[in-house]
Amino acid sequence: MSVEGTWNLSVSTPIGKIRAVVQLREQDGLLTGVARGADEEVPLDDITLDGDRLTWKQAVTKPMRLNLAFDVTVDGDTLQGTSRAGRLPTSKVTGERRTGPERRP
Repeated sequence: MSVEGTWNLSVSTPIGKIRAVVQLREQDGLLTGVARGADEEVPLDDITLDGDRLTWKQAVTKPMRLNLAFDVTVDGDTLQGTSRAGRLPTSKVTGERRTGPERRP
């Protein structure tokens, strides 16, 4: 299964929905990625794909400084799962892979 591409994510947090764009690439068998949202771009860490389960970590500074852990299930061009920031409650995550021509940064 390939998870490469650009994904539009929606994270339902206690302070409202947050939209982000995640770009995933596979190079030499390793997944790399970046997330963009709230006027910042952050690298993804510890990206792991095990079957249809995709996990990663990222740190953000907007709207506040948080370390996030994502745990989602990929089904074709959609994904769903959760994000957790420390001891805060989990937030529901949904996403769709963009189709069509991609612009590379």
